[in-house]
Amino acid sequence: MKKTEQLYEGKAKKVFATENPDYVIVSYKDDATAFNGLKKGTIAGKGVINNKMSNMLMQFLEKKGIHTHYVEEIDDRNTVVKKVRIVPLEVIIRNVAAGSFSKRYGVAEGTAFSAPTIEFSYKNDDLGDPLINDYHALALNLATAEEIENIKKTAFAVNEALKEFFRALNVDLIDFKLEFGRFKGEIVLADEISPDTCRFWEAGTWDTTQHTSLDKDRFRRDLGGVEDAYAEIFKRLTAGE
Repeated sequence: MKKTEQLYEGKAKKVFATENPDYVIVSYKDDATAFNGLKKGTIAGKGVINNKMSNMLMQFLEKKGIHTHYVEEIDDRNTVVKKVRIVPLEVIIRNVAAGSFSKRYGVAEGTAFSAPTIEFSYKNDDLGDPLINDYHALALNLATAEEIENIKKTAFAVNEALKEFFRALNVDLIDFKLEFGRFKGEIVLADEISPDTCRFWEAGTWDTTQHTSLDKDRFRRDLGGVEDAYAEIFKRLTAGE
């Protein structure tokens, strides 16, 4: 399958049309942003890692019965996916307090929750992706009540599958962002699952103030070793292949 015209360019990816109206090609970039685009930079090799890692995890989730947009990997940076209409909700699952949750609610980073939490953000850069609840999503016609329940159920199922998967790699899944899209009347998991969209901490370090991040927090917080962190999580992911 070949690219025809470019349809979209975001912070981390470009999307191209193909000769098949049901499919598009996603091309991953090395560009990095944080804080709604206020901080910008480049992480060498990030596009390759995010593409291949996301594809591996999407295929893993498919085997768990979770429908995704994944179709076929073309090469290191390009993948064919279903042409979905993105539901304008960012879905955040949290297992441990970190990042904006800790700042917002005054909870120390590394505080484990008794059960996972879920948040919705309205996917709108101009508004700064504000937090919203189910009723707001319904009032704004972002999704139907049935779609919201489907998204919640799927997001928690993804969490349980990925927590177990990464625990075997000696990595704790602290929190992560998901996006969903509509494809031929069905809600499917879309976007990506990568160090850009997840917090990965070295197992056993999350209950200390010196946790070891293996994700984009190293870029956000100027911790250094960003490329090494991405490479390490990918190395563990592919070690058993």
